Amino acid sequence: MCLSVPGKLLERTDVGGVLVGKVQFGGIVREVCLDLLPEAKAGEYVLVHVGYAISLVDEEEARKSYEYMELAGMLEGELTAFPEDGPAPVIEASPPSDDFASHRPGGEPL
Repeated sequence: MCLSVPGKLLERTDVGGVLVGKVQFGGIVREVCLDLLPEAKAGEYVLVHVGYAISLVDEEEARKSYEYMELAGMLEGELTAFPEDGPAPVIEASPPSDDFASHRPGGEPL
């Protein structure tokens, strides 16, 4: 399954004409390509898909995304793609709010 994961952009740099950023996902930091999102600034949150930052998100949206992905068991496989990193960080997740996880697509309650 392909999914985009939110992370905090720590720094940006130009590497041979390619805009690259260091993005923190929990306790893991990865380099990602920022060429699709050149306006992203250090301290902002970005959605990363297959190594590319594709969208800006606010901090609250990033936090909620992490909580939902953790509850669904989706983070470990996404954040441990490189075995030398060890296991994914444990993220304290709160129960989902009624406005999102307790409804099926179309608004029908679960």
